Amino acid sequence: MIILASASPRRKELLSTLVNEFSVIPADIDETPYPLERPEEYVVRMAREKAEAIASQPSLSHRDIIIASDTSVVLGKDILGKPDSLEHAKQMLRALSGQTHQVMTSLCVCNGGLNRVATCNVVSAVEFRDISDLEIEQYWRTGEPVDKAGAYAIQGLGGMFVKHISGSFSAVVGLPVYEVTQLLSEFGVSPLKEKVRE
Repeated sequence: MIILASASPRRKELLSTLVNEFSVIPADIDETPYPLERPEEYVVRMAREKAEAIASQPSLSHRDIIIASDTSVVLGKDILGKPDSLEHAKQMLRALSGQTHQVMTSLCVCNGGLNRVATCNVVSAVEFRDISDLEIEQYWRTGEPVDKAGAYAIQGLGGMFVKHISGSFSAVVGLPVYEVTQLLSEFGVSPLKEKVRE
């Protein structure tokens, strides 16, 4: 059994392009960064802790495969989380406006019981055009930025702010398809075989 340790509809949609059947069991962990923790350390720790929270359940066997991921928008050394208000979203999007930031999406694939654990971190560079305060307010009113890291969704209306991307589009959305495929193959799962029509 394959388990996605995330409630994200975007991750669910991306994983469904690779495997036919999987369960969704969101992991509930503390996502507070440690003091002085570097963004690349934080994002990998988040994916690993999510995977471990599910993999440690006694009902799982070593044949079960858990996939966990975490996405952070990083500007300089600052991790931009999800906005909790219009003012918070304004602060984030003003900072991103006209700048290039990093999107770090980590991945952890492991089996039940944690006999095997593999992690990676995919870093993409995203360049924003200049965004006006009026656009930020209008964008906020669409509801899209509310639960998104960095207050935008590249696969939605937020894509209109993106001038250039260097890296993995699927990773910026929330699940790096290439890396998922590579790690699943290490666990004996081939998406191409999964998707062949009988």
